[in-house]
Amino acid sequence: MAFTPKTRKYLVAFLIIGWLFTLIYSFLRHPPQYPPQVKKLYRDNRVLMGTFWEVTSPDKEAAGIVFAETSRLEQLLSKYIPDSEISRLNKAGKLKVSPDTFYIIKKSRELCSATGGAFDITVAPLVDLWGFTDRKFRVPEAAEIREVLTRVGSDKIILHENDNVVEFKIPGMKIDLGGIAKGYALDCAVKKLKAKNIRSCLINAGGQVYALGDKFGQSWKVAVQGARKAEITGALELKNQSASTSGDYQQYFLIGNKRYCHIIDPATGYPAQAGIASVTVISGSGTEADAFSTAVFVLGKEKAKTLARKFNNLEIKITE
Repeated sequence: MAFTPKTRKYLVAFLIIGWLFTLIYSFLRHPPQYPPQVKKLYRDNRVLMGTFWEVTSPDKEAAGIVFAETSRLEQLLSKYIPDSEISRLNKAGKLKVSPDTFYIIKKSRELCSATGGAFDITVAPLVDLWGFTDRKFRVPEAAEIREVLTRVGSDKIILHENDNVVEFKIPGMKIDLGGIAKGYALDCAVKKLKAKNIRSCLINAGGQVYALGDKFGQSWKVAVQGARKAEITGALELKNQSASTSGDYQQYFLIGNKRYCHIIDPATGYPAQAGIASVTVISGSGTEADAFSTAVFVLGKEKAKTLARKFNNLEIKITE
């Protein structure tokens, strides 16, 4: 049977269309198998600010950025570094400081007021008195505590806004940023990561974490340690949030059966006795999570509810 040129053209077109349909049908029934995409995480760790920091991120540059920023702030804010700005301020009673140091002291005063004085960086002389600074633990006499309390109170810090000068009203005053510096360092490190367009990172800084973004589309999962026990009691799911835990099992000493923890109540001068074994505060701000976890440990469960209502971005979990 002979085909005209026109008939042959239609036949070729028909065969091509049929072949395409066959390919599509075959593809749909048996799609090609590609190797799964490798989802790699980079991890690194360092000891900074007196604790163990670990950074986990899909971006291998993240850890270096976090460690560099934290180290920079540690050199300014640690009372254990002799030439830090905090050490020099504690020694001199008045000092022109960097913008970072001025900011965190100012923020600390604001948080002191917001917590009714439960969070107060001027407890440093009390921390020294109880031996938590040099690890020579002791229970001071009541008269000693009363005398030191005269030098406690964030209202005794004068801030000279025009030239970043911090001044103490009373000789012998000291400040300790141990309850807020780590959270502030987390916030600053996250800003540095974002500036480098890094959007996924988990920073674990001892008793506090910051979860930037998510982990391959899922929230970062963080284990929760039980109070006074080395066991995992649950997990938090975090995204662009910080979680800070304070507990009486972290730093303490025992005399008989009585436990004295390192978190001092600024009102009494004694280690906090609010009936709390541990508290975890979750917030979008690492600075606030850090400070509020300390404050809640001092305030106790009932007053913590008032604080949570006042700052509705806080989530508070308490173990008694």
